[in-house]
Amino acid sequence: MGVLSDGTPFLTLRGLARLCGVDHSSLLRMANNWPDEQAKPRGRKIVQLLQSQKYSGANLYVRTSGTFGETHAYPDAVCMAVLEYYAFEAQQAESSVALQNFRLLARQSLRQFVYEKCGYNPAAADAASWENFQARLLLNDSMPKGYFSVFSEAASLILQMIRADLVLDSHSVPDGSIGIAWAKHWKANEHDEEYGQRTKYPHVFPEWYPQSNADIEAWIYPNAALGVFKDWLDNEYIPHKLPNYLGRKVSEGVFPENGVAPMLAAVTRPLLAAKSARLGR
Repeated sequence: MGVLSDGTPFLTLRGLARLCGVDHSSLLRMANNWPDEQAKPRGRKIVQLLQSQKYSGANLYVRTSGTFGETHAYPDAVCMAVLEYYAFEAQQAESSVALQNFRLLARQSLRQFVYEKCGYNPAAADAASWENFQARLLLNDSMPKGYFSVFSEAASLILQMIRADLVLDSHSVPDGSIGIAWAKHWKANEHDEEYGQRTKYPHVFPEWYPQSNADIEAWIYPNAALGVFKDWLDNEYIPHKLPNYLGRKVSEGVFPENGVAPMLAAVTRPLLAAKSARLGR
């Protein structure tokens, strides 16, 4: 068992098999062929149970990397849905194991059970994201006169993502993705000629980040282009490029798949006309 970086508790395949009292190979076949399994009686019932758990992921597991290499992590919602199936729906002699464990976890949630076994404190994890955010802001608060940095101008976006449960650490640096995309846009549109020359400036990471050991310089841009950057961020990066960044982090096991939609919703700005209509103006 373990806890993903966003606080989602999980079991490995063998852990889930032991919980349900079944051979792990049966669960492995189901998970690896999940698109086809959903059309079968077992899969259809588990889909219903997943929906009751508010799980909307396309797969039953998340790939994540740990001390012993890549692991297939089955989130707590998936574990409870599969456990409920084997406790009440499956026709098997071992269903008594699943039923006993389901009753145990009905009294103590799987989430709390894994947290206690792993010594995980969700409040501390949330506090760490805010500490990382504040430290990075303070370390990179001094820009040369007349210039802006991508990190400082993307701070409100990052703040909203943290509020939507982004775990901000050395593995999730969304401003890096923004900076790369904006630099390509700047060069492709020859903005140096229109707004003035961009230049490199040191970007500092907290001492507990591995990146702090490197001398990193990031592009900073003339203030004359600040409005253009903000428009690009709202109209190009967030709707068209941020989903790709979050998708890569899901594949790397940094974010859970069902955490992407809340983050996108948190950073999508409302239209002024829609806001005015709500206010009756």
